Amino acid sequence: MALLGPRQVGKTTLALALAEEQGEQALYLDLELPSDRAKLVEPELYLERHEDRLVILDEIHRLPGIFQTLRGLIDRGRRKGRRNGQFLLLGSASIELMQQSAESLAGRIAYQELAPFSVLEVGQTKAAKSKNGSTDRLWVRGGFPDSFLAASDESSFAWRTAFIQTYLERDVPALGPRIPAETLRRYWQMLAHNQGQMLNAAQIASGLAVSGHTVARYLDVMVDLLLVRRLHPWAANAKKRLVRTPKIYVRDSGLLHALLGIPNQEELLGHPVVGASWEGMLIENIIDSLPATARPMFYRTSAGAEIDLVVEFSAKERWAIEIKRSVSDPRPSKGFYTGCEDLGVRRRIVLYPGQESYALDAQTEVMPLEKLLRDELDHRTGYGPH
Repeated sequence: MALLGPRQVGKTTLALALAEEQGEQALYLDLELPSDRAKLVEPELYLERHEDRLVILDEIHRLPGIFQTLRGLIDRGRRKGRRNGQFLLLGSASIELMQQSAESLAGRIAYQELAPFSVLEVGQTKAAKSKNGSTDRLWVRGGFPDSFLAASDESSFAWRTAFIQTYLERDVPALGPRIPAETLRRYWQMLAHNQGQMLNAAQIASGLAVSGHTVARYLDVMVDLLLVRRLHPWAANAKKRLVRTPKIYVRDSGLLHALLGIPNQEELLGHPVVGASWEGMLIENIIDSLPATARPMFYRTSAGAEIDLVVEFSAKERWAIEIKRSVSDPRPSKGFYTGCEDLGVRRRIVLYPGQESYALDAQTEVMPLEKLLRDELDHRTGYGPH
């Protein structure tokens, strides 16, 4: 299995906890350490000596040539009747890593993304009892553990600022893409300023003085590194004039705020990005809680019908989800109802910052995000988190 996720999201912490639980049955190697890389100068000979143990290879991108060796060892183990799960590979997603692992280990590897903290996870922390509550803290600081758990908003903001700088100057080049750090920073900031909007490649290309093709390549890099979400539009109805351009979100709200220079909730509430930031955080939490077979999209027509998030569980099971920041009046627009009729959705849900759940009308329910994640997606439908 490959456990993927951005830097500092907790992959190593999780792997070390697993290794400690397994005791002598697990072997952990950090391939950023020259001493551990040296053990794999002859990888086949070394790994054969530990064929009965769970081998955890952290920072796997440091040794991309090992995939062919792993393929041979996995196939040899299968012929001996050995169970799956011999190797756990950890790495920040990268174009090169995904391509090499997919080519060498096709049919032999499963991928699991480790996302930053979710609303349900932070609800069990001490922040849940603080004045602002865990959801607000998660929204402002984002879900990276060191940012969320920082002693103050100032410390959290400083951590995120340093994280962005380090990612651009050291981590991105180490993972494959060769893009000037300052250019990628400007690009990332442009995406942040356009949070939740459809990608205007021509406008961004003009601002960076690059081609539209280069803008598309930069977006692929940010998506592959799990830092940006490309939410595709619904495009199955040929009778409607549908929007075909994807929406773009900086996936972690804390990084979004750091890119825009927003250090705390007070400044966030007065910033133009506040609505799009809230929408992006909720969408990330929902998508992370969906089964792998579900398809998340948005819906928009040229006539004005629009749904923030459409979740298709199957050809006959679709939910429409609208996201509002208002507690007093979370009613969706007429375009939401039109879109629901167009798609024939089974559930119509409006998410808002309040705590109570109630029926807005005969077909539309209003509820907080926590209820959707904990009760609706998990218990009522059986489609719980993957």
